[in-house]
Parts: sequence; C-alpha cells; structure tokens
Amino acid sequence: MDNFINAFFNLTMPLSEHIDYTIIAAAFIVLVLSFVPKIDVFVEKITKFFMILAVISLIVLTLIVSYDVIVRKLFHGGSIALQELEWHLFDLTFLFAIAYTLSHDKHVRVDIFYDKFSTKTKAIIQIITVLFFVIPLSTLIVIEAIPFIQMSYSMHEQSGDPGGLCCRWIIKSAMMFGFFVVLLQSVSELKKAYYKLKHSKGN
Repeated sequence: MDNFINAFFNLTMPLSEHIDYTIIAAAFIVLVLSFVPKIDVFVEKITKFFMILAVISLIVLTLIVSYDVIVRKLFHGGSIALQELEWHLFDLTFLFAIAYTLSHDKHVRVDIFYDKFSTKTKAIIQIITVLFFVIPLSTLIVIEAIPFIQMSYSMHEQSGDPGGLCCRWIIKSAMMFGFFVVLLQSVSELKKAYYKLKHSKGN
C-alpha cells in the first residue's frame, strides 16, 4: 500500500510545476469527454455514489454529535478523537456533496437575474461558467492538494492534541477526491448546457 501511494505521488507531483498547462489540458479533456456518448450516465453514477457517502457521513455525524452531547452533559465525559471525527465527517459531507449539488443546479447564485434570462442565455452562461471557472478551480485544487497530502503522509501527520486522530492525510485526501468528482461532473454539465443551447430555438 505504501509503495502504491508513493508511486502515485511521484507520478502526479510534476503536475503542480505546470499548473497553467494542466488546467488548459483538463479543460480540453473535459470538453472532449462531454461529447462522448453516455459518458454523462457514467459520471452521474459516480456523483451519486459520492452523494451516498456524503449522506452516510451526515447520518454518522448526527449520531456521534448526539452521543457526544449526551456524554458531556450527563456524564461529564468526552473524547477529543470523537470531536475531531465530527470535523472530519463534516468535511466529507460537504466535499462529497458538491458535485451532486452541481448536477441538480442547486448552487447559490444571483437568481434574481439568472431566472429572467432565456434558455439560450442560461445555457451560454453555464458553458462559460463551467469552462472558465468550475474546471480551472477544480483542477487547481486537485493538483495543489497532491503535495499537500504527500507532505501529510510522509510526516505521518496526526492530531496535535492528546488522544486525537492519526493519519491526517486520509481526511486531506477527501479534498482531492471531492473536487475530482466535481471535475468529472463538469463533463455532464457541459453536455446538458450544450443540448439546451442546441434545442433552445432562440428562446
């Protein structure tokens, strides 16, 4: 397992040295993939799987918080490891749900203006947003997260508090996976926007 992780880091580390080219390449790849038949179905399944993980994390988080509150209030106990686990589960819930939220067009934006636009204008805005904002940002986060995770792994980073959790690199990896799925979901979003634009008939 250690050899596999080290090999992965050695393979992907050069990406951070060529961020500009990597983002352009990622945008081009996503644009090409968006026209591959049924690729959006595959991407939606991955996004849904990560959403299921987010839901499970939220349920477990709710149970742990409830347990922690009861133990603290009634028995004057508590656990630093449990508190840190709560933070980690919250991170997982948030990061793994981003792509699913994007797929259902539920992200916050200035709807007071957007809702008044025509279908064609909305599609154009979606394409521009995905190509010039979502893809570059997601790519940047993914490639910059790699050395961040590698450093945590090589240092065997753990909590600085007594009784805290170890293996901080695992939770830090969630950032990379979460935005990688967002990058994949961009394929589906581009495809949706393209078909809306194609069939908008000027509306």
